[in-house]
Amino acid sequence: MRLNLPLFVLLAGTLAFAASNPAPYHLIKKIPLAGEGNWDYLAIDVAARRLYVSHGSQVEVIDIDKDEPVGKIAGMNGVHGIAIAPKLNRGFITSGNTSTVKMFDLKTLESLADIPAGNGPDGVLFEPTTQRVFAFNHRGGTLTVIDAKEGKAVENIELGGQPEFPVTDGKGTIWVNNEDKSMLLKIDPKAMKITERWPVAPCEAPASMDLDRKTRRLFIGCNNEKMAVADADSGKIITTLPIGPHVDATAFDPASKLIFNANRGSVTIIHQDSADTYSVVQTLETAARANTLALDLKSHKLYLSSADFETLTAASADAKPKQKMLLNTFAVYVYGR
Repeated sequence: MRLNLPLFVLLAGTLAFAASNPAPYHLIKKIPLAGEGNWDYLAIDVAARRLYVSHGSQVEVIDIDKDEPVGKIAGMNGVHGIAIAPKLNRGFITSGNTSTVKMFDLKTLESLADIPAGNGPDGVLFEPTTQRVFAFNHRGGTLTVIDAKEGKAVENIELGGQPEFPVTDGKGTIWVNNEDKSMLLKIDPKAMKITERWPVAPCEAPASMDLDRKTRRLFIGCNNEKMAVADADSGKIITTLPIGPHVDATAFDPASKLIFNANRGSVTIIHQDSADTYSVVQTLETAARANTLALDLKSHKLYLSSADFETLTAASADAKPKQKMLLNTFAVYVYGR
């Protein structure tokens, strides 16, 4: 027994170290998608195992158990956000350049309606307690509320700034960033009104956001290379951590307590040590222009989209060279452990 004890202790220590220092995230697959056009949000229907990827005038649909394309929803211009309402068998996509929200059938992917919204709808979410869709109009600084069953707009609300990346707790509260005002807004979806406006300094130009529903902490990606942690009920900024430039998506995994911030060409991964303490655990290098992501809460994989570009010759010696997207290089990059 004396001879075995050091080995037992050594093994126990090794297992403890492995548990506290899990394997880092890395690229595991690339899913090519034909065509051209810019991209923005990605969204996952965890139960149906489908990933929705914005791509110019359409949304690509991928089976995330097989990591293979299974279809697309077309007929838009300047796609941004995607919201899923599984119990209604409906999805909603913001079409920024037509100022509409497309409602589609989740099973067939067929278009059901194009619903008028405000100027430049961008972020969008489905709020389950009211059965309403909230489309945030970035250029117009407004919010369009849509009855998800009827497929009709029921209200337009002035936000007093340009909204970015909304989240909901699924219990009757919505939060959204006002990027140009560096404000956090709290919204009552039933009353369809803003109930709180909070400054987020030292966070500047807040873009992305996610929520830990257990600790009531908001994680806000800021464009001065910080992630701010805010109390969702008081709006108090608890702490900030360094992240990369041009953040445009943040996701929280309650199982691993990891927060993922998609920057331009990297993902800053932060661990939630407790409700009010956090630590950066990895900087994951990604494709050069990948700064949006979706997190599969079942497999814990990350999905980011990007494309390849070529640098064109500058028009003059003092002009900045332009870049052109290469045709058929758009893809979804899959990262895991």
